[in-house]
Amino acid sequence: MTDNNNSMQPDDLTPLMQFPMAFPVKIMGLNNHAFPGIIRDLTIQHFADFDSSTFGISYSKTKKYMALTVTVNAQSKDQLDNFYRALTSHPMVKVVL
Repeated sequence: MTDNNNSMQPDDLTPLMQFPMAFPVKIMGLNNHAFPGIIRDLTIQHFADFDSSTFGISYSKTKKYMALTVTVNAQSKDQLDNFYRALTSHPMVKVVL
């Protein structure tokens, strides 16, 4: 027996992401002086309008790791997916959130 009251139809689903949108991405890696520049360059490759004033840096308690936050002006899911793939395939990147 199917309970029709709790089933969701595709027409009932609202998109979770509406583009264009400001989208923060956190990228973590070892604390290396070159890391921020590499991530900034990757970000600009995927988002030509990247505003570097949205670039933030924080460190782990022991300062072994660096966490960078970039907020991008995402135009589509494909654009974000391509950026995520570029980040996660880079050898200096440990985690992307």
